Amino acid sequence: MKLISPSYKRSKNVKTHKLIENITYAVHEFEADSYKKEGYDVIVLPDTTRGNIPKVRNWILEQNYNDVIVFIDDDIEHFNYWQNCIHIKLKGDKLIEHIESMLNIALEWGVTLFGVNPASDKGSYREYTPFSTTSYISSSFQGLIKCKYKYDINLPLKEDYDLCIQICNAERKILRFNQYSLTKKDHGNIGGCADYRTLEREKSQFEVFQKKWGNQIVKQDKSSKGFDINPIVKIPIGGV
Repeated sequence: MKLISPSYKRSKNVKTHKLIENITYAVHEFEADSYKKEGYDVIVLPDTTRGNIPKVRNWILEQNYNDVIVFIDDDIEHFNYWQNCIHIKLKGDKLIEHIESMLNIALEWGVTLFGVNPASDKGSYREYTPFSTTSYISSSFQGLIKCKYKYDINLPLKEDYDLCIQICNAERKILRFNQYSLTKKDHGNIGGCADYRTLEREKSQFEVFQKKWGNQIVKQDKSSKGFDINPIVKIPIGGV
């Protein structure tokens, strides 16, 4: 299992290594030295992937097809899970143990994609639904097992939603562990996709995404605020 965090123009601001010491940051050659000077483990991406996060993810998957790849955002502040209505924060070896446990369950279930709840509030977790098999899994934490599918390079702001639908459409299930979630700052960070995320591009991306899958599967979340136009994805497959 390889834990990889794509990063862009954040050598002084990455956070995920504080939770996972052996995280590897995936960066482009022009800034690799600045990350190495900070003491981080890095893999160097080809310039052909620059400016397009789906290309970055696809390249990493192609180079590591026989490995389990866990993509984790570079700005994660907390990794949480609910136990007896208590929100517990994980880091270090304990966090790795929990990720390995998730992987083992995913292997038993025979899924390609596994991940965690995109929302960390208690209202988003119910003890009687510890798993979801057709629900959205954010690229903030996506585990992929011998993934033959590609992130859509035409959807650099919605590629994670799209991958979930692709895999559900082909395999009829993915696996989300609803007990687990992440805490991160979604707005105000420098670098990353903040360099190209604008309201106009969000609108354009949503329209392309909805056109690809249809308005019965992809609807707009009217509660979205700021520069985010988040889809509501309703995959027409039986599951939890």
